[in-house]
Formats: sequence, C-alpha cells, structure tokens
Amino acid sequence: MASVTSSGSDQANKTAFAIIVAVSFCHLLNDIMQSLLTAIYPVIKDNYQLDYTQIGILTFTFQVTASLLQPLIGIITDRWPMPYSLPVGMLSTCTGLITLAFAHDFSMLLIGASLIGLGSAIFHPESSRVARLASGGRHGLAQSLFQVGGNAGSAMGPLLAAFIVLPYGQGSVAWFSLAALIGFFVLIRVGKWYSESYRSAMHRTAPSRALPLPRRQVIWALLVLVLLTTTKNVYMASFSSYFTFYTIERFGVSVQNSQLLLFLFLGASAAGVFLGGPIGDRFGTRFVIWFSILGVIPFALLLPYASLFWTAVLTVIIGLIFSSAFSNIVVFAQELVPGRVGMIAGVFFGFAFGAGGVGAALLGGYVDLYGIEFVYKLCSYFPLLGVLTIFLPRLSESRGAKKAA
Repeated sequence: MASVTSSGSDQANKTAFAIIVAVSFCHLLNDIMQSLLTAIYPVIKDNYQLDYTQIGILTFTFQVTASLLQPLIGIITDRWPMPYSLPVGMLSTCTGLITLAFAHDFSMLLIGASLIGLGSAIFHPESSRVARLASGGRHGLAQSLFQVGGNAGSAMGPLLAAFIVLPYGQGSVAWFSLAALIGFFVLIRVGKWYSESYRSAMHRTAPSRALPLPRRQVIWALLVLVLLTTTKNVYMASFSSYFTFYTIERFGVSVQNSQLLLFLFLGASAAGVFLGGPIGDRFGTRFVIWFSILGVIPFALLLPYASLFWTAVLTVIIGLIFSSAFSNIVVFAQELVPGRVGMIAGVFFGFAFGAGGVGAALLGGYVDLYGIEFVYKLCSYFPLLGVLTIFLPRLSESRGAKKAA
C-alpha cells in the first residue's frame, strides 16, 4: 500500500507533493480547531467557575477520546482503507466546536471536547497514511510537512483566542466551524486521490511485512519509543494546558500576553517539527531522536527559575529542539513494523494525545494542591527520561528517494 507513489515521473512527484500539502493544510485547520479548546481555558474557567482539576478533566476527555480510538481506527484502515473517512472526521470536529461555543454547563463542554477528540481519532491515522503514500520514499520530509501543519495550527490557536475569542466571547468559537467546512471539501479531493491510488496498488505486489529485527527487539524498541513519546507529551501538555496560567501567576502578565507567550512556544514547536524530518532523512531518525530528547534537558531544567524575558527565550529553544523528535519517532516506528502505517500512526498520534491527557489531568490536581510553580519545577525533570534513547537499535536506513516502503 505504501509503495503506491513512485518517483518515476515529474508529474507524479508534483501530484504527490500537492497531496502532502493538502493534508498538511487540513492538519493545520484540524489542529487550529483542536487548540481552541485549550486556548480558551482562561475564558471558560471564569465563565463556568472551574477549578484546575476540571480543566485537566476537559483535556483528559479530549485527548483520551482520541487516544482510545486512534489505534483501533489505524488497525481497521490498515486492513480496509477508508479514503472518505477523512472528511467525516472533519465534520465531527466541526460539531464539537459548535457544542463548545454554545455549551451551558460543564457536561456540554465535555461532550464538545469528546467530539473534537473523535474528529482527531479519525483524521490522524488516515492522513498520516496519505502523507507516507505520497512521500515518494522521503518519509521524514513527508511526515514533517504533514505534522508541521498541525503544529502551526496549534500555534495559531492561542493567537486566534487572544484576538477573536477573548474580545467577542465564547460564542465566537462557532465561527471556526467555517474552517471545518473548508477542510471537508479539501479532504473530499484528497479522498478521491487516495481511492485511486489504492485501486492502483491492488495490481501490485504487496509490500513485505517482515520485521527488520528479531521480534523481541522490535517490541522493546517500540516500548522505548512509546515511553519517549509519553515523556514528551506530558511535558508538552504542561505548556498547552497551564502555561498561560503560569505566566499570569508568576509574572503578572495579561491574559492576552500569556496567549502570545504560548504562541512563541507553539510556533517554535512547529519549526522544530518542520526541520526534524528532513534532518532525519539526511542523518537518520535515531540521531535526531537523540539530539531532540537529550538536547532539551539543560533548557528545561533552567526554565522554572528564569525571568520573564528568559522564560520567553527558553520556551522558544525548548519548543524548537523537543518537537523535532516526533516525526522521526513515527518514521522509526514505521520502519520497525513495515506495512502497518495506520496502526503505528494511530498508536503514536493516539498515545501522544492520551499521554498528554492523563498528564494534564494529574498535573491539574497537583496545581490545585501545591501551586503552579511547583508543577513547572516538577515537569522540568521529565526530559531526563530521554536517556532511554540509548536502548534504540540501529536500523539500516535508506534515506531520501532511494526507497519507498
């Protein structure tokens, strides 16, 4: 399946690149809508008199809905591809946004969050498969372009919340349902390309699913990658869910300025994702994972003790370095388990959301008990678990366009 896209002709490459850009654009729209949930936390906290534990439960509901369903959807679509499931996922996210905009109590907020999570669960495994299918063998580049759309969307969410939702109120969230309609029509076209590619692949020899290493070693490597993903995303959840509160409480900045500081972090994260894939294609995924996970440690340890200026500087550095790992983690895992693109995408995108959700819920409880500054000091030690990268095996990696998986 993943070998459909050939690098044989210029036209084919142009078509494949257009498809990658299309799914990246829809990833941007999808994650703008998703990020609005966390970006409007200060608004709904005041509107509904929520405590930090309830904020954590909202994040937990959104992310675990996606986490539980993404691997299942990935496994199903590995067996029975569903090209037109992508626009369906966009409609679920659209419904969730409208529910959030007009929620009248906490239970409706939870329903809205779960609908957005369902949209994420449907969107990510299949769109990640489309990106790999259109990669022409440049898997790191394709994953980075796909993921940078999502990171850019996540970075834009706080800005849109600061300049639209804060001035115009919670109901203005419904305006972003128009973005979902745009994504819906784009994904119908992507689904058509995907469907034609799948029919073409049915006449080709199926790609080998032979493991590149002994089964036990593959399982151990996957467990290490999952643990690295857990560490990364719990740490990232501490930013997406609580960084605005942290900067407001510690430095006394306004809500709008706190959103701008969050944008710096998320924007740097998007840049890190974009750079990580091509570097991984050139030097190997394992190298980038090493650099990303371990390179962030000194900056993370300094952050809780920094002034406002250095907090802004450090968050940019942390976002840039830490986020470069994720596309390489996904590609590395896909190479460990060939032919299971949907399952791997579902597990890692889903697990990313789930780990972040569980972490956000637990951190919310700790914030209520011990204060937000204590939690940021605690989180600064999470990247130390990156030393487990030493247990990742070396794979013989063919980079660039040499090979299509």
